[in-house]
Amino acid sequence: MIEVLKSKIHCARVTEANLHYMGSITIDEDLMDAANLIAGEKVQVVNNNNGERFDTYIIKGERGSGCICLNGAAARKVQVGDIVIIMSYALMDFEEAKHFKPAVVFPDETTNKVI
Repeated sequence: MIEVLKSKIHCARVTEANLHYMGSITIDEDLMDAANLIAGEKVQVVNNNNGERFDTYIIKGERGSGCICLNGAAARKVQVGDIVIIMSYALMDFEEAKHFKPAVVFPDETTNKVI
């Protein structure tokens, strides 16, 4: 078994950072569906603006809102307007992994909506 990229939301804009909310990342449900992500799934978040990399889990956000909100301690690693990449990984057999195609989403640069 090897770990491979399963899902990726590439270059989404942070819309909120809520320090006083229980930790996680809130993601627009449309983006979650397009990237084949589910609530509670572990994700790695990479901040293109400051180089921060951290893991958290997903909370379902309002469908069509474009919401990318870092909550709790993760809110200290971003600022509203930062560009982030959100990735999840899966374990699979080596032969299966050779042919696997991850779900990759490139949201609209200003609205974070699925294009």
